[in-house]
Formats: sequence, C-alpha cells, structure tokens
Amino acid sequence: MTLEIQMFQNVPSGGRWLLQPLTIFLLFALADRQTADLPKAVVKLEPPWIQVLKDDSVTLKCEGTHNPGNYSTQWLHNGSSLWSQVRPNYTFKATVNDSGEYRCRLEQNVLSDPVQLEVIADWLLLQTPQLVFEEGETIILRCHSWKSRPLNRITLYQNGKAVKYRRFNCSFSISKANHSHSGDYHCTGFLGERREVSRSLTITVQGSADATVISLLWYHVTFCLVMFLLFAVDTGLYFYLRRNLQTPVEDWRKSLSVKKRQAPEGK
Repeated sequence: MTLEIQMFQNVPSGGRWLLQPLTIFLLFALADRQTADLPKAVVKLEPPWIQVLKDDSVTLKCEGTHNPGNYSTQWLHNGSSLWSQVRPNYTFKATVNDSGEYRCRLEQNVLSDPVQLEVIADWLLLQTPQLVFEEGETIILRCHSWKSRPLNRITLYQNGKAVKYRRFNCSFSISKANHSHSGDYHCTGFLGERREVSRSLTITVQGSADATVISLLWYHVTFCLVMFLLFAVDTGLYFYLRRNLQTPVEDWRKSLSVKKRQAPEGK
C-alpha cells in the first residue's frame, strides 16, 4: 500500500488521472482476495426444524471462528441488521413476523449462506429439517401440535395416502430414501377428540452427488462417441461418393475425347 502511494506521488499531475482508476481497481481486488481467504459463518437452527408454530421456542446459532473472548456477531433478518442481537446464539418465542431469511457474520468470517425459517399459526404442523434429501439419506418428519399439546392417533400421508401410523409418538423416519419417497406429505392427529390436519410440504429426493457426477461423465462420453461415429460415417460417405462419382466423369471425358478424334475433318 505504501509503495502504491509513493508511485502515485511520483507521477506527474497530468498523468495521475490515469492511475487513479487502476489504483482503485487494485485496492478492490486486494480486498476481495482477503475476503475470499476468510471462512464462511454457518447459521444453525435448534431444534433443526425449518418450520415452526407460533409461540415455539427457537434458537439461532452462528458458528465460525473468532478471537478468544470476542463473540461479537452480526445478524441479518431478511437483509436488515438485528442491531439488538450481538451474540452468536439467541433464543426467541416465534411469531409470524419472525419468518424469513437469516444470515450471520462473526469477526473472522464472511457472511453465512441464508437459512429459511417459516413460522405458522395453526394447530398442527408437519416439520422437517430440510426439504431436499440425497438418495440414501434418512428423512426425518415430526407431527407437532401448538404449544406441544398432547397428540395421539397420528397418521402420516404421502400424496394423500396413509403410509405410517403412531399411537402417541409424533416422529417419523424414512431410512435409505429414494425417488419413490419424493412427494407431498402431511399429517393428522387428535387433540383430545378433535382431529386436526396439517398443511402439506413437498419433499424431494434427488440423486447423490457421486451419481450425478457419474451420470454427467457418461453423458459426455456418450456424446463424444456419437460425434466420433457421425464424423467417421460422414468421412467414409464422402470418400465413397467421391470415388464413385469420379469414375463416370473420367469415362465421360474419355468418351468425349474419342468422339472428337473420330469426327470427320472439316466438320
């Protein structure tokens, strides 16, 4: 930085306007490089559900690196700073206004990726820690009642069809998930003698990262083989036509030459 300032001072005033944009560009590039070297903070939910009911207790945690004794944290909710929250962990009783996107940043971290939280005012809610799962993972679902009131005779539905039933346990798990487990899920349960129905949520099970890479590799290999075969066929056809068309032309030229020699003189 000192060297850049000295160079800037030694340049004649008439040429300094040319160096100003370059200096600014270099400063921004240096800042971007320093930022890229920093680790990224991570927002975690406890409990891990991305949907909660109104009045549920929610804890947000900002994880990352920091200096010993310095836990100063910047929190963002829907892009706006939460100036009153400066600790890496904070707990609140959820309201509908708390729905949205949360991000955080610690002293020695760049801004985290966003985490979505949806707060719903209802009697019953089917909860999950994520909406997209990889093949082979375990899908975790929980049928949750407002203020955790006693719930019984709980049924889990997939695409309108009952798939699991619990007398009292509200949690469901689907191990080794595959594409057949994708779909719309909801749950029903009884609060006393009153049957409640949750809203539906859409679960997607996608191929694993390794399977995706292998699929893309096979796609490229197949594409290259097809292009090679097309090129080979096209080249072979070209030389075949060239050879077979050239012979009649040569025969026609020879025939024409013979006729000219046989023609009567003077005609």
